[in-house]
Amino acid sequence: MTKNEPDAEQLSAVGIAASVPIGVAAQSDLDATTRDVADGAVGTGLEPTQPMSKGYIFWLMLASFGASMAMMVPLSYGIAVRITELAPGHEEVLGYITGIAQVAYLVISPLVGIWSDRTRSRFGRRSPFLFLGTAIGLVGLLIIGVAPNLLLVGAGWIFGMVGWSIAGAALQTLQADKLPEQQRGRVSALTGLMTQIAPVLGIGVAYAVSSNTLLVFLVPGLIGAVLIVLFPLVKPEGSSKALAPSTQVTAKSVFMSYGFSIRKYPDFAWNWLGRFVFFIGLYFNTTFGTFFYAQRLDMPVREVAGVVATVGMVGVLAATIGALVGGFLSDKLQRRRLFVMIAAVLFVIGAVLEATAWSLPQIIAGAVTMQLSIAVFATVDQAIVFAIIPERNEAGRYMAVIQFAQKIPSAIAPMLAGLAITIGAVGGEKNYTLLYLVGGVFALIGGLIILLKVKSIR
Repeated sequence: MTKNEPDAEQLSAVGIAASVPIGVAAQSDLDATTRDVADGAVGTGLEPTQPMSKGYIFWLMLASFGASMAMMVPLSYGIAVRITELAPGHEEVLGYITGIAQVAYLVISPLVGIWSDRTRSRFGRRSPFLFLGTAIGLVGLLIIGVAPNLLLVGAGWIFGMVGWSIAGAALQTLQADKLPEQQRGRVSALTGLMTQIAPVLGIGVAYAVSSNTLLVFLVPGLIGAVLIVLFPLVKPEGSSKALAPSTQVTAKSVFMSYGFSIRKYPDFAWNWLGRFVFFIGLYFNTTFGTFFYAQRLDMPVREVAGVVATVGMVGVLAATIGALVGGFLSDKLQRRRLFVMIAAVLFVIGAVLEATAWSLPQIIAGAVTMQLSIAVFATVDQAIVFAIIPERNEAGRYMAVIQFAQKIPSAIAPMLAGLAITIGAVGGEKNYTLLYLVGGVFALIGGLIILLKVKSIR
């Protein structure tokens, strides 16, 4: 990791949300769009060196906010409401619906990455996938909102998961394409903060329209769609037509795109594994949050949205602190792995608090601690990923591969968690104590793997 002193523009990036009005680019950007476009014509495999402008980062933050809202509101609240309406008492179905949708995206994500890397258009390589993903995601939400049975709910979420994941992956790859080392921690912090805040505000929006099931899905989805689409319109990526022609895609190259050389890229491999294990723990402890609150607080599921929003709003402060402290300090101290381990320990503490909680104050304490942990981990590990991408001219493919470390757990962990909550269950009460404790163990192991095995990053 190369040590670089941050310049004044980078240091002030955290203040952009307050200093730049929505919809207006800061005058100080000085043709920032032109500068960003010029620097955005990447694809040569070289490390990016031109810092991104405050205006570009601001719109990237808004797009990240939108993608997170559109994805997470259905996942953390909306689908649970639909299950309660169509099959009350069968909350384990949530794990199967979300797991199957994740598997579907896992199958196609490297193909999307290859397609993105090889796209040559006046809109760039990544921007077309922001539009494509948004369109598919909205179709999925509409299907879920009007579905008369769980089969169509599941089909709708496959579209929703695939669409919003495509858009989110395009945003991640743009960061890998454009961000120099000295900005990776702080920009990861700012975009990570948006992904933490968005579900909280989104659930509040969903709760406000909870009397109409269709609006529970469409209102957050449309807000997210607008913010995603505005980003490439206001801050164009730049044409990719001048890039070298892409190599021919063969059946062998497609098959090989699903993996990478562990021997050639050991740090990428160890980080992948540590991320994988950590996210198993995370999805163990977050998938059934709505049902967990309903059981522990003895409330109907539909009324839990208020509690989820309240807990989330309190957690916003923790997420803000975690993302900003983790990102900015890891840049300043040039240390990433230490913060990953701190995040894992915090996650364990939060998991224990949740596992033993039967009151709202303790539930809030546990949730806030885990929010802090997730924000630190997501911010710092994303900076690690940007630094250790093996071949930058294939950043789309490698970002898809690293997403396997998150998407595979999000596919299998809910299914395993659905089984875990039935172990030792008494009557209608599921065993959430076991679920949260096991999740904490997984998170701790994931942090240890990254701390002890990733060598090229401090």
